[in-house]
Amino acid sequence: MQVNQTKSQFVAVASIAAELSAVMEVAKEISLAAANAKAIAFRAGEKAKGFQPITDFINELAKDTIELVNNINEYAFHLYRLTVNEQRMTEACRRFEKVGQLAVGARYADSLATPLQEVRLRTQICHREFIIQVSELLIKLADVMHPARAARVIAANSRIEASQAGEYLQSLQAVAESVDNAAQIINDKVHKCRSALTIINVAE
Repeated sequence: MQVNQTKSQFVAVASIAAELSAVMEVAKEISLAAANAKAIAFRAGEKAKGFQPITDFINELAKDTIELVNNINEYAFHLYRLTVNEQRMTEACRRFEKVGQLAVGARYADSLATPLQEVRLRTQICHREFIIQVSELLIKLADVMHPARAARVIAANSRIEASQAGEYLQSLQAVAESVDNAAQIINDKVHKCRSALTIINVAE
């Protein structure tokens, strides 16, 4: 049971790492879209006057997302280390138990009891810390949803401003679409991360 548990933890942590990597790339794309929008708005002048401050908001959202993901990556890496430690201690328990079974009736068989108990305790402590970290990571992931939701609102406002930009309409609408799509991708990726972590919690 414990072996299957640590395997599911490895799978969950690996899945989270992959999804976070994708979120980071999307956040960088949003930042690039903001730079492109700023250049277009500059060329458009008065026609895109209302769009110019929006580009600053888009850029800030990208920066906030990147900062949050970097912070979350540290939590995810810590979860990985905890899982590795737990797996090693679980294997140590298994070996102690096997030796104990083979040593039944031997003169110093009882000497195995204390180290086995210590390893079991350390495994339990490690797993409890893992669960605590999972709870904290779920909160951090919820924080990433805020800029994603804000990005969708900004994308809607961007479309309105773009409609008044004359010949720059299509270029600015393309920026609005890219921000909206990026926000949706981030939302989906974060949801997958939270689902993977929730499954671990439920399994407990």
